[in-house]
Amino acid sequence: MASRFTELAVDCHDPEGLAAFWCEVLDFEVIDRSEGKVEIGSWVPTVEDVRARQMPPTLVFIQVPESKAVKNRLHLDVSPIDDSTEGEVSRLLGLGATKVDVGQGADRNWVVMADPEGNEFCLLRTLAP
Repeated sequence: MASRFTELAVDCHDPEGLAAFWCEVLDFEVIDRSEGKVEIGSWVPTVEDVRARQMPPTLVFIQVPESKAVKNRLHLDVSPIDDSTEGEVSRLLGLGATKVDVGQGADRNWVVMADPEGNEFCLLRTLAP
């Protein structure tokens, strides 16, 4: 008997706005929405698919009243697939991301960024050919 990692929930003020940002970053689509909640993913999960094998998790943005207060203890790592790391940094900045310093130092081969609500994520090395 096992469990599956099916969703990653992100508390936020603006689920629609944050979902739109991450859809652009990851080339995901909105797969479900209800009041105060938006779910995005690269596929539409079915019980049969999830039971058969581990599938990529979806992201669920849930509206909460409180603001982010400290550095995330869990964060996403993303890798560009068709541009250089520097080119992807520029694209993400244009979408509303910011560069942040969480004490990583300047000599790293990844870039720490934050989404429009301040949730940190790392942009890793490019996977482009």
